[in-house]
Amino acid sequence: MVKIIDYKTYRREDGSEFHSLLVQGGIEAVKSKHTDRTYLTIRQARVACTFDEETCQNLIGTEMPGKIEKVEVQPYEYAIPKTGEIITLSHRYEYLGEDEVKVKEHMVEPQLVI
Repeated sequence: MVKIIDYKTYRREDGSEFHSLLVQGGIEAVKSKHTDRTYLTIRQARVACTFDEETCQNLIGTEMPGKIEKVEVQPYEYAIPKTGEIITLSHRYEYLGEDEVKVKEHMVEPQLVI
């Protein structure tokens, strides 16, 4: 399950607007690559929608089936908001609906047979 925690309004080049919902997954335990210690985190992702601003506002707090998954992408630069430090990332987080999660759980990774 994920929870809608916020929304954001974007303006296109033509002046029209659209909204995206910020969804948040459950708490996860993750092992640090640098310290090898476990810490807790929550994944978040933005999902574009066709809702008006009032609907987006009313949806905050709503839970819906699915999960947020880390997806590998082409490397890109990202500025850390609190420090302004620019880092290079090669992943993003995407919301997967309940049907997508079921399909992915039943997929078998291809293996090279020699």
